[in-house]
Amino acid sequence: MAALCLAADPATVTLQGKLIVREGKPATLQTSDHKLVQLTGDKGHFTSPGQFQLDPIHTHSMLVNRDGHLKMVTYWCDVCSIRAYTPGPCVCCQQETVLDLRDPDKQ
Repeated sequence: MAALCLAADPATVTLQGKLIVREGKPATLQTSDHKLVQLTGDKGHFTSPGQFQLDPIHTHSMLVNRDGHLKMVTYWCDVCSIRAYTPGPCVCCQQETVLDLRDPDKQ
């Protein structure tokens, strides 16, 4: 699964690689040269060589390529039926949310 970070602002950076999601840990992107980049947010810029700061969640610009189709990265809480755009515990019940890739046209 290749991840890309798309941005309308030309000052932002596009990253490509494999999205790695582990329970209780921040999402990371493994680049083609096997470097790990920790992701926080939705789109943005590097804050250091190993960390990429993403812009606010309302931009919904973090997408992955799955089987040739772009999918929006979202996280779902089965308990509360709340969708989030960053990994971590549900804002309501604090249970861990799960990755739920969605068609960008069906937000």
